Amino acid sequence: MNGTVELIIDGKPITLPTFVGTEGEVGIDIATLRSKTGAITLDPGYGNTGACKSAITFIDGEKGILQYRGYDIAELAQKSTFIETAYLLIYGELPTAAQLAEFSGLLTDNEMLHEGMRHHFEGFPPSAHPMAILSSMINAASSYHPNLIHAREEHFPCHAARLISQVRTIAAFSYRKAHGLPSIYPKTTLKYTENFLHMMFSYPGEDCELKPEIVKALDLIFLLHADHEQNCSTSTVRMVASSRANLFASASAGVCALWGPLHGGANQAVLEMLEEIHREGDDGTKFLNEVKNKTGNRRLMGFGHRVYKNFDPRAVIIKEQCDKVLAQLHKSDPLLDIAKKLEEIALHDEYFVSRRLYPNVDFYSGIIMRAIGIPVDMFTVLFAIGRMPGWVANFKEVMDDRDSRISRPRQIYTGATLRTYKPLAERA
Repeated sequence: MNGTVELIIDGKPITLPTFVGTEGEVGIDIATLRSKTGAITLDPGYGNTGACKSAITFIDGEKGILQYRGYDIAELAQKSTFIETAYLLIYGELPTAAQLAEFSGLLTDNEMLHEGMRHHFEGFPPSAHPMAILSSMINAASSYHPNLIHAREEHFPCHAARLISQVRTIAAFSYRKAHGLPSIYPKTTLKYTENFLHMMFSYPGEDCELKPEIVKALDLIFLLHADHEQNCSTSTVRMVASSRANLFASASAGVCALWGPLHGGANQAVLEMLEEIHREGDDGTKFLNEVKNKTGNRRLMGFGHRVYKNFDPRAVIIKEQCDKVLAQLHKSDPLLDIAKKLEEIALHDEYFVSRRLYPNVDFYSGIIMRAIGIPVDMFTVLFAIGRMPGWVANFKEVMDDRDSRISRPRQIYTGATLRTYKPLAERA
């Protein structure tokens, strides 16, 4: 039920409307606060600020709940696929067989990059980070589709499918270039995740083996990362979209935001931590003792979560798949042994249990990707591939909102007050 709340500012009361979301979240509408009082709110990091209303994803961090369009993430992970879930996020409902076939057909029809884009890849040095290539090439891809600029609604399904499909092609091409390997084109006979692995690991005339457990694990990683409410990158996509920038430009900005080590780089940080432990000849025991005793300036990566105060529901799901992948590959890897040791200790040690420092999705996804041969600098790229449907869904929500306005945050100015200009000769 919507209502009102009364605030007292400088001794003067002001009445503001309140509203309640479908899951009971209460919001105070402060849209008229500045015009009525001259005051604004200050909320660094926007941790207490609702920047939008959205019907896409619901999170309850206290209870460990994550839902896409009302569907629990565990049920989707068990019964759905990344592409079906992508359709759900973008269009609001699970697709019928005909709708899924049409969506899949659009993905296949748009999986090839314009041949002219091959020259763009050649312009990057071999040391270029794949995220830099990904962001640049998404923007470059938009220039081959002039009708993107007009953003007409009838073009949206094609543009959405083109972006979701081509992002994996760009990612695979960037990997091959960085490693001096020939580019592998997508196959129309392969499904989405299979095709990505094919483009990553096949050779001309020799296709890589597509093991079901590996395909399932990577598809699951994509699905679990498909959306996560108003995080840094998704908020960036919405902010850019609010200016009526096109879908590709908005997604490219999202890639840049995701690139940051505090956001999409978390699973990469997990592997870097494991490598550091290995270099020191530790099995993880000494490292965790130093974390507990706050010695050695140790940072435990891949444990706990800013949003989830109990456990990350995605971690519970992906741990099972992680165990299956490692069992199938029979992989002998000292870093994976260290990861298992950290997990075993943290799940049973009172210090970590009492602080709810459980392994999160980044911990397990990093282990899986290393096990199947994904290089560390590609981890965030795979995160971007998975998150693309969520960005597309949020872009669509902004464009469908006829009352939406361009994002324009305020600030509290803390600089110098009015000063008089002095000629250069008079300055000390």
